[in-house]
Amino acid sequence: MTTAFVVDDSAVVRQVLTETLTAGGIRVIGSAADPLFAWQKMQSAWPDVIVLDVEMPRMDGISFVRKLMAERPTPVVMCSTLTERGCETTMQALAAGAVAFVTKPKSGLKDFLADRGNGLVDAVRGAARANLRALPAHLRVPATPATSAGAATGAAPPTAIAPARALAETTDRVVAIGISTGGVQSIEVVLRGLDRTCPGIVMVQHMPAGFTASFAQRLNNTLPLEVMEAKDGDRVLNGRVLIAPGGRHMQLKRSGAQYVVEIKDGPLINHHRPSADVLMRSVAHCAGRNAIGLVMTGMGDDGARGLKEMRDAGAITGAQDEASCVVYGMPAEAVKHGGVRDVVGLGEIAGWIRRTAVEPLPGMSSPPRPRV
Repeated sequence: MTTAFVVDDSAVVRQVLTETLTAGGIRVIGSAADPLFAWQKMQSAWPDVIVLDVEMPRMDGISFVRKLMAERPTPVVMCSTLTERGCETTMQALAAGAVAFVTKPKSGLKDFLADRGNGLVDAVRGAARANLRALPAHLRVPATPATSAGAATGAAPPTAIAPARALAETTDRVVAIGISTGGVQSIEVVLRGLDRTCPGIVMVQHMPAGFTASFAQRLNNTLPLEVMEAKDGDRVLNGRVLIAPGGRHMQLKRSGAQYVVEIKDGPLINHHRPSADVLMRSVAHCAGRNAIGLVMTGMGDDGARGLKEMRDAGAITGAQDEASCVVYGMPAEAVKHGGVRDVVGLGEIAGWIRRTAVEPLPGMSSPPRPRV
């Protein structure tokens, strides 16, 4: 049975979190009002997962995550209130090594925490399976070259969009990425290896509304690329990364000879909004063989079917390898569904994107040239 330890300065929150986790089949072995008390109490029985608040007395969540990762790496699920400061702090905690988070509302907190559908139990169970050795700060996995996915099988789903003869008149490339648990740390490794000559990137990172803006801003401030939370009608340009806004779906569209994104509401797909499947199906339809698709670390199967449609449409497709994934769920499903051409280690993904971006399109004698 998975064990957890709850750290939150509110006694009510600690009680409700404990009851919710226990009802979900997770054994809570203790709780504490701040990280320093938690550190002392956990010495006698260390949990599989720590559920951690962001802002607490004596030591904040970010500092505690850094201490944990430096001294005793343990999966951490952040549980924070949706505020501007809370979003930024949570992003920093995820960058420091926390593997997942759940947002607490400002009002109706007790009812939310007691709701089995709030995602907390699933987040803790997923975190318990996390491979912390794959976190970039502690990565010790040797870089591996891209290899064939072999005879991965899987039929296209009944709802698949028929592949279009997309962009036969252009050589512009577009990269579509789907990523979830462990993505905050992993995607930075990939983007840091690219420059402004790389094809435009459209990306779904599973996050709720309010967090993707902070996530994009943090990446934009630290990387050579232009990283933005996507808005309806934004153009896909070389050196630009458009991240789907939390709580809304993103699709690729054509506007004349240009790619743009469409941001829209809609139902949850594969339990997610935004969904990687929604994005990748639109990329298959609009970009076809001009696209590059990639599924990275994360729980579940979002992106597996969309990547298969991309491959069927002639796109180059890849998945992160198991050794370098924090959670080998989404990539494993992508391979299972037959949508993966190449399996790539985290440290090699940027180079893989650079190489595939200049591969000749079918029927072309020379590779496309990146535009600055």
